[in-house]
Amino acid sequence: MKSFFQLVFLFAFAVACVNESDTDPNEGLPFDGTGYRPIYASADEIAKVEIIAAKPLANPGKIYTLDQYLFINESGEGIHIVDNADPRNPKNLSFVAIKGNYDIAAKDKFLYADNMSNLLVFDITDPKAPKLVKTVPNVVPVKNYPPFDRVYFECVDSKKGVVTGWEKVPMSRRPNCRR
Repeated sequence: MKSFFQLVFLFAFAVACVNESDTDPNEGLPFDGTGYRPIYASADEIAKVEIIAAKPLANPGKIYTLDQYLFINESGEGIHIVDNADPRNPKNLSFVAIKGNYDIAAKDKFLYADNMSNLLVFDITDPKAPKLVKTVPNVVPVKNYPPFDRVYFECVDSKKGVVTGWEKVPMSRRPNCRR
């Protein structure tokens, strides 16, 4: 009986010593013929921020409210501004085009948005016409891999520009990069 407890203790000790980093979470990851391809933009394209006509929501993210207005993130593309004074009939007013925008926040009369690694600050005293008042460079960490786990993707080539998003596409062979 004593040797049984020693064996159980030895087994428990051995299992406790295995570090998660020692195992590859993608080991045996099947390749289904698809993967993610980076979407590139130039530094000039990323820096360009403009207010354009309203457009339909396609891939909405976070939503912030301020008074009667909704600020809805369009993942990777920018921010929809919606007048929600009549919740039964919201009016899509405009769109703030911001490449690489995935996160927003609002406080008082300011709207904060990421623009790849930069933080943009907008004065939204008049939410129909936000004004860019400040750009804080290189404060947001940028990851050069898709925001999904257990996927294959084309490795990033920095010579092609900056990655602003990812698209799932058919691939004839398994890419070298995986997450």
